[in-house]
Amino acid sequence: MRENKVKRALKRGETVFGTMIQEVRSPSIAQILAVAGFDFFFIDMEHGPYSIESVADIIGAARLAGIAPFVRVPDLDYYLLSRPLDAGAQGLMVPRVDAPDQVRKMVSYMKYPPVGERGCAVVRGHSDFRSEPVKEFIEWANQETLVIVQIESKMAIDHIEEMVSIPGVDVALIGPNDLSISLGIPGETSHPLEIAAIEKMVAACNKYGVAAGIHLGNVDQLKDWMKKGMRFITYSSDLNFLLGSRQGVQTLRASI
Repeated sequence: MRENKVKRALKRGETVFGTMIQEVRSPSIAQILAVAGFDFFFIDMEHGPYSIESVADIIGAARLAGIAPFVRVPDLDYYLLSRPLDAGAQGLMVPRVDAPDQVRKMVSYMKYPPVGERGCAVVRGHSDFRSEPVKEFIEWANQETLVIVQIESKMAIDHIEEMVSIPGVDVALIGPNDLSISLGIPGETSHPLEIAAIEKMVAACNKYGVAAGIHLGNVDQLKDWMKKGMRFITYSSDLNFLLGSRQGVQTLRASI
């Protein structure tokens, strides 16, 4: 059974680096990101155009390439979590988590009994289509699956200690843009109100042994947050990498 290298690294107190894909649907993107040096990537099913078939194909390629595939699901419904997990996702992130009851439900949906209520189908992508003893398999899956709550609102910040103290939570990740909107400062991700809110989350995570994370496209901002204790670093996205070619095109056009 395949270990979750990202979860193991976080347990050792290390920092991990990933990105997010929002448009590219070729399974080869997993291999490309692995070669680029990322530890993990998210498949964005909240805002991206991915079907479960595309997700399963990309996850399968990621597992073969040795990079951890995670999925940001669109909402907190059981089937939206169970299907990517059965396909082999090594972790899930649920967006817009605002209250402890949501976190408990998320953990329950992602874990097999007696910890949670996830239904069991062993011979799927999450077992690399191998038949495993059920008892050993569910214990392994409960241990290896990464539970990531996305913090995107003032309400979530107000309840942050209650949420990250819930058993089973591995990572709390800030969604900077949505948090700024909730705080009444849309897009001002460096505003003192936003900085204070994020620092409050980092402190709560450190208190309860949960890895703090953030998703940004600015390397200098990410370095600053790493200095403040962030260890689950999500850098940019496939869209931003592709759109970064604009500068080169503009330079070429200007030379005519």
